[in-house]
Amino acid sequence: MRTEYKWTDGNDEEFHKFYLKTEDYYSSIVGGLKNREAFVPYNISESISDVLIAYVEGKPAGCAGLKAYSGSDVEIKRVWVEPELRGNRIASEMMDAIEAKARELGFKRAVLQTRPQMEDAVHLYTKCGYILIDNYPPYDKLEGAVCFAKDL
Repeated sequence: MRTEYKWTDGNDEEFHKFYLKTEDYYSSIVGGLKNREAFVPYNISESISDVLIAYVEGKPAGCAGLKAYSGSDVEIKRVWVEPELRGNRIASEMMDAIEAKARELGFKRAVLQTRPQMEDAVHLYTKCGYILIDNYPPYDKLEGAVCFAKDL
């Protein structure tokens, strides 16, 4: 299985397709969009400056993004691998690549937000060395969020 990676931004057409898939998925795990409306304004695809798209055999297979959170912190957004391709280390490789990009951009720490019921994501992040932290704004005011961080 040949995997290639391409850097783009939040305006990329392939990334927007993944964004819509992730929106549907996140809504499905919390019982509908109504139960996550407060999260939506903080996850607009166009606001994600650096996006990595994985391609397997030339077809889009996954994505991960970076968005500046502060002068020293970068937020990891929209880590996604198509369900049928999970288990092939694509997410781990994307995490390595976006962390390298974040360091290259001068960030000192990566932060991210997920939900406890997203067990695969929580497992990935902890396996990659992320530790549970107090929720950072705006997630400190949103029920159901958990936040992680890793020094780069």
